[in-house]
Amino acid sequence: MIKKINDCDLYYEIHGDATSEEAIFFIHGGPGLGDCRGDVQTFSDFAPAYQKVFLDMRGSGRSGDVQPFSHEQWIQDIDSLRQELGFQKIILHGTSYGGFIVQEYALKFPENTQSVVLNVTAPDNRHHFAAIENAVNSDKTKIGPEDLVRLFEGKVESDEDFKYLYDGIVSLYTINQNIEEQQEKVNQIYYHFETHNAAFNTCLIDFDLKEQLSKISTPALVTAGKRDWIIPPEYSKLIADRILNSTYIVFENYGHALVREQSEVYKEYLLNFIEGKLSDKEIRENIA
Repeated sequence: MIKKINDCDLYYEIHGDATSEEAIFFIHGGPGLGDCRGDVQTFSDFAPAYQKVFLDMRGSGRSGDVQPFSHEQWIQDIDSLRQELGFQKIILHGTSYGGFIVQEYALKFPENTQSVVLNVTAPDNRHHFAAIENAVNSDKTKIGPEDLVRLFEGKVESDEDFKYLYDGIVSLYTINQNIEEQQEKVNQIYYHFETHNAAFNTCLIDFDLKEQLSKISTPALVTAGKRDWIIPPEYSKLIADRILNSTYIVFENYGHALVREQSEVYKEYLLNFIEGKLSDKEIRENIA
């Protein structure tokens, strides 16, 4: 379904109980690279008593390429869609870069936030530099240091270039390697290089929420993969340490794609969280 929100055509899907007033908004990562299809595949049958809203963010997936591509605009789009759909408070689930957006949403619209789930994400941009080093040192990477820096500094030249660069690092995301599946994913992505460049060469430059996170009073579930190359768990721990009402979970043997690779275990924790069955400040580490 497509709806014009703030002068941009946004693609979204709603799954679950259409009569429910409870909603979970799933916010994908990778501006210009990600979209909602992975979350739909994983969560469409999750918590059927809730309405689950999956959307392609402005400048990503099947949504329009209408500038500005900025954190402020993305969180305004989420809130405008919330209003259009008639929800009061919403649960927000953000993965990776989507977690950056969810943190900012909770800070700007606390009155509209029921709780937040922050998966494999960070409160600032420091992981950015460690990720380049981790990629350079990995035997899974198929592109050189100069291309990696160009990707992470938002200097991608075209959609074709974006595909080439992503193909060079796609193996880093999963622990269990399936080359055929990885290549299929690379070929199915909707590439929007200008969105990626705006996110990485402009939006992330001053991204730092550490001193503000104590203002978030809603319940938060923070999850991390111990083997995550792009956002290692210590960055997620920074979030959990600063949000008073938080639960922190580390998946011992998984990385950035832990939601896909450990979906059933993850969904069990997620359901317990939204139903209020996880205790405040509980730290669960070394989940298989």
